[in-house]
Amino acid sequence: MSEQAGPGPLERVRAGGKAALARALARIEEAARDPATVALLEAAWAAPIGRAIGLTGPPGVGKSTLASALIGAWRGAGRTVAVLAVDPSSRRTGGALLGDRTRLALDPEDEGLFVRSLAARDRLGGVAALCFPMLVLLRALYERVLIETVGVGQSETEVIDLADLVLLAVQPASGDSLQFLKAGIAEIPDLAVVTKADLGAPAERTARELEAAMALVTPAGQTPPPVLLAAASKGQGIGALLDAIEQRLAAPLPALAERRTAQARRWLEEEVKAEAARRALARLAPRLDAAARQPFAGLARLLGRRV
Repeated sequence: MSEQAGPGPLERVRAGGKAALARALARIEEAARDPATVALLEAAWAAPIGRAIGLTGPPGVGKSTLASALIGAWRGAGRTVAVLAVDPSSRRTGGALLGDRTRLALDPEDEGLFVRSLAARDRLGGVAALCFPMLVLLRALYERVLIETVGVGQSETEVIDLADLVLLAVQPASGDSLQFLKAGIAEIPDLAVVTKADLGAPAERTARELEAAMALVTPAGQTPPPVLLAAASKGQGIGALLDAIEQRLAAPLPALAERRTAQARRWLEEEVKAEAARRALARLAPRLDAAARQPFAGLARLLGRRV
């Protein structure tokens, strides 16, 4: 009589609830290349059930208030939700400086909701390299995964390498369309929202400027992403925003699979580059002190160039 195979790694995490998931995410952070971790991530990659939404925008725009409103609406509709809150990292410890639960108004007893803070570490844009594998796992367990970025540096553009949909939040009087173009943020969202819409005319003017900026960078023949207005603290415009998000998340599966494959390739490229750099640095480390005495000539010699 043949033995039946036990539950797979993904099933064990699912059965273990939040505690098991927290342990799995810790293993990803501490031992991403461990065979057991790789097996879990491969199982998750093959069995996604959710959609990932990247929420980005500059500090002070009200991302956490907006995130809380969206999470509440999803949970009210019976959807399970996970949140990856990417925080600035401490230069001393490498850990997150802000705690997600201090920024998001959430119910810690809600079994259908999971929140994880992730330090930005050394990534310029604040979207940690670990965010991708963590997202893959959460996407296999929850129906909606919200990635809230730091909102500094290049995070507005890096989040496109993670999410199925990018939501850009902009506050009123945050700059004219030229500033949006300079920042490069007009090119990346699938959807945009102007927050603090209860301010009235300034919010409406910012929405028009953002629409104009995105129209300029949208390829010919394509429709620019829509711009909505919302005041999350008052519940204003949240229903319309949620409808717009869900409509765009219902994209044909081939297009979604193509986007996720492209994201995986970009993640692989960055990981291979980082590993190659680490190995090269390890080989050159014994020569760095000597090179530092003449840093420019030293760099040339380290790279095998004549000086």
